[in-house]
Amino acid sequence: MNADAIIIGAGACGLMCAVQAGYLGKKVIVLEKNEKPGAKILISGGGRCNYTNQFASAEQFISANPHFIKSSFTQWTVDDTINFFETYGIHGKEKTLGQLFPDAKNARDVVQVFTSICEDFGQEIRCNADVKDIEITADGFKVTYEKNGKKIVLTAEKLVIATGGLPIPKMGATDFALRFARKHNLKIVETAPALVPLTITGKDEEWFAQLSGNSVFCEVSNDKISFEEHILFTHWGLSGPAVLQISSFWRKGKEINLNLLPNHNIVSLLEEERKISGKTLLSTFLNRFYTRKFTDALGKFLPLSKTVASLTNTEIGLIEQTIHNFKVKPAGDKGYDKAEVMRGGIDTNEISSKTLECRKIPNLFFGGECLDVTGWLGGYNFQWAWASGFVIAQHI
Repeated sequence: MNADAIIIGAGACGLMCAVQAGYLGKKVIVLEKNEKPGAKILISGGGRCNYTNQFASAEQFISANPHFIKSSFTQWTVDDTINFFETYGIHGKEKTLGQLFPDAKNARDVVQVFTSICEDFGQEIRCNADVKDIEITADGFKVTYEKNGKKIVLTAEKLVIATGGLPIPKMGATDFALRFARKHNLKIVETAPALVPLTITGKDEEWFAQLSGNSVFCEVSNDKISFEEHILFTHWGLSGPAVLQISSFWRKGKEINLNLLPNHNIVSLLEEERKISGKTLLSTFLNRFYTRKFTDALGKFLPLSKTVASLTNTEIGLIEQTIHNFKVKPAGDKGYDKAEVMRGGIDTNEISSKTLECRKIPNLFFGGECLDVTGWLGGYNFQWAWASGFVIAQHI
């Protein structure tokens, strides 16, 4: 045997697993297809890495089994993540909504923590290692990978698959875990891009395109959930934090609602304005809340040239509907190239929630994004990756 375990994938889950295994005196070899470990860590949060969220719990995750991650989150908590990184000089600074970023450090420092610890423990990270075959043997697993045109065979009693999901294929993302699962008759929950920008086509495309670059704070909702954050208009549709969040809950053919002035009542504000200065133009009034460009674009729907005092009840109703319940029917999304994570994955019913071991194949473990566990935007998916890596390390 070459090691106690072979870990395929040097992303967040695989790296944490290797480090935690090192603490326990277990020898692992990590195989990574890319030239460097931690590819998605390095680009997360604009290169700053929002490495966890203070509010992370099972409530912020989408899964066919919403209770599945509770055991992992009990074994490895948000405080454990914070303490782990603080031990190695990375202190969290909250940006918004509980997101923690390294204070005075960045994503490279986060990856460096893991590579340094692995080096200290003698854990091998072999990059440019393209796994070609996995054979289940009487003693464990035989893994064949290719590097620099040469095929190399490794054996270990235990195997960890932490190869992530389908997003950002240009960074090496593949369907490796899903293909392996299908080959061995493990169930897959239908996959789709998540935390992804939404596209607009047809008669509304030009209206959205003219607003490209404009950002508006709003509440985005559907019949399942709502999020309050900024949206960003683009030449092809909608992006920004609130849109990325709702995309995980959106299905093609369905509408989403935009409340363009959350925490305010536009009708009440208009009534107050009437008392103060009824001669105020509606356009002037709306410019207090939006950029001039956005207000001008609303002219397609609203009588901007009328004074507040001259607005009819019908027009006020139209203003209320437009501002607080602006309906959008996206045509689609930007796909895995622009998605931050994957929705769906290997069915969690195939996996022990306590150990993350595959029920049908002993000594095989799955962690991170390849499983049917999808977190909200804002550090939640990293918390799942760290937690799953920790849990697996206890059992390999």
